[in-house]
Amino acid sequence: MNIDAGTMRPQEHGEVYVLNDGGEVDLDLGNYERYLNVTLSRDNNITTGKIYREVIEKERRGDYLGKTVQIVPHVTNAIQDWIERVSKIPVDETGEEPDVCIVELGGTVGDIESAPFVEAMRQFQFRVGHENFALIHVSLVPDMHGEQKTKPTQTTVHALRGLGLLPDLIACRLIVQKPLEPATKSKISMFCHVAPEQVVGVHDVSSVYHVPLLLQSQGIVQYLQKRLNLASIQITPQMQERGRSLELRWRELTKRQERLFDEVTIALVGKYTDMTDSYMSVVKSLEHSAFRCNRRLKIKWVDASDLEPESQHTNPAKYHDAWRAVVSANGILVPGGFGVRGSEGMMLAIKWAREQKIPFLGICFGFQLAVVEWARHVCGMAGATSAEFDARAPEPVIVFMPEISKTHMGGTMRLGLRPTVFDEDSEQWSKVRKLYGGAGKIWERHRHRYEVNPALIERLEKSGMRFIGKDERGERMQVFELPDHPYFVGFQAHPEFCTRPLNPSPPFLGLVAAASGVSVLNEQLEVQLKSFKPPHPEGSMVDEASLRSDEPRPAGEEAILSSEQ
Repeated sequence: MNIDAGTMRPQEHGEVYVLNDGGEVDLDLGNYERYLNVTLSRDNNITTGKIYREVIEKERRGDYLGKTVQIVPHVTNAIQDWIERVSKIPVDETGEEPDVCIVELGGTVGDIESAPFVEAMRQFQFRVGHENFALIHVSLVPDMHGEQKTKPTQTTVHALRGLGLLPDLIACRLIVQKPLEPATKSKISMFCHVAPEQVVGVHDVSSVYHVPLLLQSQGIVQYLQKRLNLASIQITPQMQERGRSLELRWRELTKRQERLFDEVTIALVGKYTDMTDSYMSVVKSLEHSAFRCNRRLKIKWVDASDLEPESQHTNPAKYHDAWRAVVSANGILVPGGFGVRGSEGMMLAIKWAREQKIPFLGICFGFQLAVVEWARHVCGMAGATSAEFDARAPEPVIVFMPEISKTHMGGTMRLGLRPTVFDEDSEQWSKVRKLYGGAGKIWERHRHRYEVNPALIERLEKSGMRFIGKDERGERMQVFELPDHPYFVGFQAHPEFCTRPLNPSPPFLGLVAAASGVSVLNEQLEVQLKSFKPPHPEGSMVDEASLRSDEPRPAGEEAILSSEQ
């Protein structure tokens, strides 16, 4: 029933993924953007809350002309209308209407929560026609001591057929490294009323990046070409060449990954380390960067609270293990988060990285804490803190942004793609700027309520803190970098949301490269200067005034409620 994922706990649902337009969505949309190299919008994320809100707003306006508003047809029609509208929105640099739209209907067959969506899909197949609708059903095939069991798949397909949906492909998920056996495939084909070629196996592989090749090897592309009559779509020679190039580079990436021997270790010092999906995009950014640097990535997960002095008395084993991980790492990363818990431990890790010349990257909350740590130990401001921790602090280094709502939490932060302008003198020495191809202006996605106190900027910079990236007005600090350090960088934005397997996020690439050695960092700086290309469509890289403009939206498109503005 949530409108979006913005108010969900990371430890329960994983990370909140932010899109260019500021939509706070499920982490699955991050997987789609990364794998397919597309740029999605908040409308690509449908929730029960959004649908019900739209239907209720229509009823309040009188759009239903006095009719009794019901799940069928009003809610199911709203779902279908939403899907049909969003499926026509361009998602890549071509600006063309997509030929194929993937709709992921989450949950389990029979769940009460997904019932209106299942019924909507049953109706939708007749609205668009048989040739324009294919259903892939994902089902678990348990492996019991070497024997693959098909009964769960038979049962769930039976339930799905009872609801009016017939699967065209059955993707059998095996949580072992053993492929789907031919006998198992034949049995599922027989009892689930599909041909053998309509059953594909997805077993555990050494890397998730092998999965597309695994599916391709089982003929899924050829089947969908036939089932959806994709041969009727005219594909230009340029498009074919781009596809061949992508496949070649993807295969090279997976092959190279298997041959990596040199290891790079990154200590991830966070608040939600008991649920690693809380940092899904951060992990993917590190993985993509490690591929580029030809290194095998090893992440050491460190709960920031375990680094604090109190932990030495309450749990000495965890305290020493946490510090052992930090001091032995090649690089240190402090990602985003909210709240005071663990903040002192994070600042201790930041201080270690700064003083010991260990490559460091701070993201959002990590950026802010690095500024607080600098204020305390370099500027001599012993009481330096964030207004997030102490609203009555006499001299807060981090303050609440004046334009942000103090009464509503959902959708009220500074969200979405925003420009950052580099200082002119940074071109000569800044590693971060070189990682962005030497560009004077970059765009990254933001999600925050707090910022560096403008009243203290001059004092911080006089002490040696270099804020090399600011907003277009030059008022909001967005990137810092220390010139006399191998790699000490902070971003107020969340650059991890824009990483791609073949185009890693520049700040993360810098961290992994610096952690791998000076020669590797210099090599990647040269590569980025020559070949870096932003992952955003040209039309989305505009000034902040244009991003703030509230243009009329099509009927049914999500808009922030007036009470939340």
